[in-house]
Amino acid sequence: FVDVGGTKVHMMSGGSGEPLVILHGAGGNAGWLRYAQALADKYTVYIPSHPGYGQSERPEWLEKMADMASFYTWFLEQKGLEGARAIGFSMGGWLASEIAVTCRHAFSKLMLVDAVGVKPQQGEIADLFIISPAEVTGLLFHDPSQAPEYDQLFGQELTPEQVSIAEGNREMTVRLCWKPYMYDLRLPQLLGRVNIPTRIVWGREDKIVPVECAQIYHQSIPGSDLVLIDNCGHAPQMEKPDEFVKTALEFMA
Repeated sequence: FVDVGGTKVHMMSGGSGEPLVILHGAGGNAGWLRYAQALADKYTVYIPSHPGYGQSERPEWLEKMADMASFYTWFLEQKGLEGARAIGFSMGGWLASEIAVTCRHAFSKLMLVDAVGVKPQQGEIADLFIISPAEVTGLLFHDPSQAPEYDQLFGQELTPEQVSIAEGNREMTVRLCWKPYMYDLRLPQLLGRVNIPTRIVWGREDKIVPVECAQIYHQSIPGSDLVLIDNCGHAPQMEKPDEFVKTALEFMA
C-alpha cells in the first residue's frame, strides 16, 4: 500500500526499466495479466487501484473525475513518477487525459485505450449501470474465445469478497461518472493543451465506447496517432494481448 495524503492505495508493481503507470477502468484492477507481464520485460510497471476501487481507501472529498486527477498528480509526485509513460484503459483513459490536461509534466508519453470521457456525436456510450455484470462482460469482448485469460477472469464463481469489491467499484464509478454519464463536455477543448506524444488505441468492434470517440480524441490531441485493432472489442489488452503489447512497446520506445 502507498499512503497519499492520508489515503492508502493498493498498488502492484514489477519489472525493470523506466516507469510505466497503468490506470485501470471502471471494472477495477484486473490484476497482473499477460500484457502487464510482457510490458514489465521492458519497463517497471505500476498498476495502482484507484481510490474507492479494490482494496484502496475512498476519501470523502473525492467526488468526480477532476478530484481523481488531482489525487493522481499528488500520487505521481510523491512516488517520484512524474514524467513516467502512462496507459489508461477505458475510464482510466479519461482519468489519464484529465491528468495530462491539468499537469503537463505528469507524463512523458500517453496511450489512451478505448477511453470514455468524450461525448460521441452519433452513437452513445453503453449504460453499464442498468445492466448486470454478466451483460457488461458480454459487451466487453468481440470474440471471447480470442482472449487467453477469459476463463481465468470471468469463468469462475466470485467469492463473497470479490462480489463486495465489485459492488464497491460500481458504487465508486457511479459517484465519478454519473450525470453526465462517462464524459466531460469540456474535455475535447482542453485536450488541445496536451503536448506529449499520444497514441489512441481502439478495438474496432468496441460495443461499449463507439469508435467515433477514438476520432474525437485523435482530432482533439495535437500530433496524436490512432491505431485501430481489428476484430477486437473494448479491452484489446485482454482480447488481443500480443497485438496490444506490440503497438504499446513500439509507441513507448
